[in-house]
Amino acid sequence: MAPPHSTRVMPFDAAAIAEAARLILAGECIAMPTETVYGLAADATNAAAVAHIYAAKGRPTFNPLIVHVTDIGAAEAIGIFNAAARELAEAHWPGPLTLVVPLQPLASIASIVTAGLGTIAVRVPAHPAMQALLGAVGRPLAAPSANASGRISPTQVSHVLASLDGRIPMIVDAGPTQRGIESTIVAATDGVLRLLRRGPVEIPQAVEMHSGEIESPGQLASHYAPSKPLRLDAVDVRDSEFLVGFGDVAGDVTLSASGDAIEAASRLFGLLHQADASPSETIAVAPIPGNGIAAAIRDRLQRAAAPRAT
Repeated sequence: MAPPHSTRVMPFDAAAIAEAARLILAGECIAMPTETVYGLAADATNAAAVAHIYAAKGRPTFNPLIVHVTDIGAAEAIGIFNAAARELAEAHWPGPLTLVVPLQPLASIASIVTAGLGTIAVRVPAHPAMQALLGAVGRPLAAPSANASGRISPTQVSHVLASLDGRIPMIVDAGPTQRGIESTIVAATDGVLRLLRRGPVEIPQAVEMHSGEIESPGQLASHYAPSKPLRLDAVDVRDSEFLVGFGDVAGDVTLSASGDAIEAASRLFGLLHQADASPSETIAVAPIPGNGIAAAIRDRLQRAAAPRAT
């Protein structure tokens, strides 16, 4: 069967934003760069449009989506911010921090976006392309990572095409993303700030705990997964294995020869894509010691290595 779309790639400029806005207002979803990874954007007020995201990704319907908005005012129109949430927003937005807050009762967000929850995950992105698109459509945009669900997140257009070519009508190309790892997610739904997903922004006052239920994107145990078996904390290479190095462990490729966790985060998904496309039967990744963003990298790798549900 022929794919539903011929996926068009346009470089980021005014014409690309105008075309992307036209498609979104027509109920389509398109791939856009953010400062973290490429996102698959659709009108968050249009349930049918958001359903296109789930269809393109093959995403479980119980996993909610992050909603992107232009500024704090737009975020407060759809979510209820307590003092702690507003303080975090003012300190870190625009930027790679997602806040999970109670949903405004009269918000026009389609329920498929929140997976029926009484909370909403919201972020103000810093990338000029995503900000331009938000301004052009004048609506909040649901935008999970632009890849088939559970697969490696995309940091450049070739990664998007690897799993979504033919599934979406358009990709706006602004080159590789800057951060290379998804946003930090913090829940501010009661008196305690809870860290739901590690990411580029460190929130020392947030307690790393959650209810055990799916509260936000990125909480599935098996996620960000390549198609090949993945071995973690490898200090040597085995037969038919592609080794992704770090620091003193050289490997076939390296996340960072100097052991820089920020460099490693920016290269993580790109090198997992490269390893997945190699002739090797399995993938190994060297130890990534440290706290902060190093811990966020380990979180992604542990999810990538987790057994998949059948």
